[in-house]
Amino acid sequence: MFMPRSLKLKRGPESHHQNPKRSKPTPEDTVSTSPSDLDTVSTSPPDLDTVSTSPSDLSPPDETVDIETEEEPDQIESDEEEEPVKSFKKNQRWPEPGEPVCVMCGRYGEYICDKTDNDVCSLECKARHLAQMCLGFGEKLFSKDPQKGSKTSDAANTDTESYSYKEDAFISELTEEQVKRVQTDLAIVTAGSEVCRPIIEFEHCNFPTALRLNLKKAGYEAPTPVQMQMVPVGLTGRDVIATADTGSGKTVAFLLPVVMHALQSQTASPACPTCLILTPTRELAIQIEQQTKELVMGLPNMRTALLVGGMPLPPQLHRLKQKIKIVIATPGRIIEIVKQKAVRLDDVRAVVVDEADTMLKMGFQQQVLEILEHVPEEHQTLLTSATIPTGTEQLAARLTRDPVSITIGQKNQPCANVRQIVLWVEEPSKKKKLFEILNDSKLYQPPVVVFVDCKLGADLLCEAVQKVMGLNVVAIHSDKTQWERNKIVKGLLEGQFEVVVSTGILGRGLDLVNVKLVVNFDMPANMDEYVHQIGRAGRLGHRGTAITFMNNNSKRLFMDIVNRVKPTGSLLPPQLLNSPHLFEQQRRAKQRSHRGEEDIIGTKSNLIDIIRKHDKRSARK
Repeated sequence: MFMPRSLKLKRGPESHHQNPKRSKPTPEDTVSTSPSDLDTVSTSPPDLDTVSTSPSDLSPPDETVDIETEEEPDQIESDEEEEPVKSFKKNQRWPEPGEPVCVMCGRYGEYICDKTDNDVCSLECKARHLAQMCLGFGEKLFSKDPQKGSKTSDAANTDTESYSYKEDAFISELTEEQVKRVQTDLAIVTAGSEVCRPIIEFEHCNFPTALRLNLKKAGYEAPTPVQMQMVPVGLTGRDVIATADTGSGKTVAFLLPVVMHALQSQTASPACPTCLILTPTRELAIQIEQQTKELVMGLPNMRTALLVGGMPLPPQLHRLKQKIKIVIATPGRIIEIVKQKAVRLDDVRAVVVDEADTMLKMGFQQQVLEILEHVPEEHQTLLTSATIPTGTEQLAARLTRDPVSITIGQKNQPCANVRQIVLWVEEPSKKKKLFEILNDSKLYQPPVVVFVDCKLGADLLCEAVQKVMGLNVVAIHSDKTQWERNKIVKGLLEGQFEVVVSTGILGRGLDLVNVKLVVNFDMPANMDEYVHQIGRAGRLGHRGTAITFMNNNSKRLFMDIVNRVKPTGSLLPPQLLNSPHLFEQQRRAKQRSHRGEEDIIGTKSNLIDIIRKHDKRSARK
């Protein structure tokens, strides 16, 4: 009997699925332990069922089956015999509700594959999974020379353990004038002491080979401006406050430092992650976990846990028992789990707060601060968003230590790749105007995302579009189950739907790369939400169009929309430009500027009371 390192037993000994006494395994379930074939499970080659595991792949984590070719009688419990790792999927049972599921066959996902961090049911499905993923580990996986695999693995581990960011020789040889020219051309603005120079290529970071291959496989050939500046700063351990356009690559900019921090941590224990990523929405958390899995594929002992509401809690608690390195969570769910003492944040070395403007507002602010109470004082903090208002920026600065501020382009401005069209449409005419847009061959490019301001409005508009236009349309909002929401997002990315009517759920962070047209059926409540929602149409450098319906119901935002849209050259409706509400707002703005008043977000006393004990700068004095 043996237990490969690349497969970890997910079921604890106390599980109700284990029998107190087991019959002796059948020859079908056992693994040959002869000296020549100790690490081989053999079946016919066409079935891809041959798995040979080198010693480098055999790591005994907690809750694993002991590996010994000869067991002494006193090492075996008299009343219980350990179950061997299942070789074939036919020997695995089907899952019960809430249990992990094998990614290949749908049976009970009893093990975790270390290479991909996915659930598998047997060695057979592990081999098929790795072959399907085309990881480039085939030579190592099917190698007959265990020592060769061991040397390769040892070299990889040494590579990650000894990693520390050092400025590449090419970057060091650049003159100050050349560096300034690069930053100016790419609209990179930094503030802070001793800021690292930006990289030009990912190779300048000297990442481990597996991580470099994962970057290329995921399509990251060259860094975007925010990645060029934020990655080296993050790798040095500095706190960062980063602002960049929607779709500019901020997720990978903070994931790369997080992954390297997790790789260097060799003391991970169950339920004690080393890195924590907080997001405001479940969909964004799911997307970030998927991107993290793409980057850590093939890296040693890298596991992630997704802790979000709307999904069963037991599988998430079960996942935390597997020496998790990176946790991606929404604030409410992780607070619930911390209170149950199912996860400890004592070993967290890096905290990421994505969509920081939302996370540090009154809705999430207290939850974020409560989470930080459980995190050691000495940790790295990375804050990112497309918009960070002045009041939020002040709070963010107090939660960081000697931060580097990074701004790409104009702060709090819409993405330059999105063409903005503002139309004056009265409430009774909105549906008719939407139908005209969906009939216009020049504008209509499915899939289209239509944003509304309420859940009932989403359902009613979805029904109207389907009835009148005959399109494949679906509505998504918070009343839908998480399973339904995940299915809709997946269908949107795969092009199954022509129109998706959404509340603000899809408005932040999601990479809807195939969406070219966004319609704001209802004007967002504030300009920050406007910037994020229209940003769904211009992801990763692609061009897109955003159409916004306006009328007097949005009169308090007239001046803001004019200030944001007019500089782009887009035409504004005369009803807006000639509105008395706009003139009054402009007059008041001039009066405030003459008096030298500054806009303050939130009450000053409340802000000071909340952040006083979290102020890292005062803690150092």
